[in-house]
Amino acid sequence: MELVSGRGVDLWPRPGRVLAAARSHSFAQLAEAVDLAFGRWDLDHLHMFTLADGTGVSRLEWWGGEAPDGTVDGEVTQLSRLQPGEQFAYVFDMGDDWAHLCTVAEKRIDPVGELGEVPDRPAPYWGWGSLPDQYGRRWDGDDGESPMPKRPGRGLGDLPPILPWWGMSGRR
Repeated sequence: MELVSGRGVDLWPRPGRVLAAARSHSFAQLAEAVDLAFGRWDLDHLHMFTLADGTGVSRLEWWGGEAPDGTVDGEVTQLSRLQPGEQFAYVFDMGDDWAHLCTVAEKRIDPVGELGEVPDRPAPYWGWGSLPDQYGRRWDGDDGESPMPKRPGRGLGDLPPILPWWGMSGRR
């Protein structure tokens, strides 16, 4: 999974995550794993997979009967619908449009070798890149538009001395 864009910004280089998923897992389970792997906490947003043939896959009950025509239910549609090497898209939050390019691996992995277990749902096991905040916030209490606050002194002097290098005014 590569995060292509969101909140009106195209990302480059694109942050990405590799997930292990079984063919028996549902698209709804994959959506949950992608959202968690990309650091989202407000998960109460519409989302949609779009397959290469244009088919939409989503949780139909979230749309309240207003899902786009031809959309299939992600709660019951399994990943076995996908083929090795196939690419498809995933959009989380239909307002901020966090768009992902998804590519099915050409080869299956050994989940025990990669993850240490066979997970009961899709799980991330590799990744790269800095993830943007879901709402553009840069610190606790930021509204996404405020000027950057002034750093409180040099180094880590504002922290309690729990770790040996914390509470020091210089750098480690």
